[in-house]
Amino acid sequence: MFFGISHLVLPVTDLEQSASLWRDVMGFGEAQRGEGFVDMDTGSATLRLAQVQSVEARVSLRLQVADVEQAYARLLAAGALSRYAPMQTSALEAMACVSDADGHSIVLWRALTEDEWGFVPELPKQGQWLPEAEELLKRLLTHVPALFRMLARRKTTRVIERLAKEAKSPVTRDLVIKGYITASAKITRFRLVEPLRAEGIDPDQYRAEFDEE
Repeated sequence: MFFGISHLVLPVTDLEQSASLWRDVMGFGEAQRGEGFVDMDTGSATLRLAQVQSVEARVSLRLQVADVEQAYARLLAAGALSRYAPMQTSALEAMACVSDADGHSIVLWRALTEDEWGFVPELPKQGQWLPEAEELLKRLLTHVPALFRMLARRKTTRVIERLAKEAKSPVTRDLVIKGYITASAKITRFRLVEPLRAEGIDPDQYRAEFDEE
């Protein structure tokens, strides 16, 4: 019965000025225009800029961007007013906010990468780990690109704990190394050589794990 949100309506007092902001500064395309409105294709929902005599209620829009500081500076240069400068939030986001000519809030945000968090997440471990084993895995995981690190953390921890269960042993440094290698697809394991060497580990001692199907 309900198909989802097709349009968000933004009341504006200067239609062409607002259209220019969203089109020329932010880079969104016009979907269509008609008497008293311009529809902007934002990539997720259509933003309808609707001409009004005066704005009775201001709204706030959250706009996901690749670079908060760059987007913030660009909007300020186009005449937007700052509400707050770029900052990092407790929700692990980078965020800034400006007001357009009608006082509507435009919040600029992006999720922080794990490298920007300022702390190392705990491993999703369940079994018993020796402290040096846990610290080794945390260091090895820093070599995984941040975009894929959460998935790698979960998978590698699971594989290591399976090896420990089979060995009827707490997680040791040796089991971490074996699990770190075998949790990766065989075709990409060559990428693990340098991280292991950086930890003083000889990859040749784990040739069986590198060759495991």
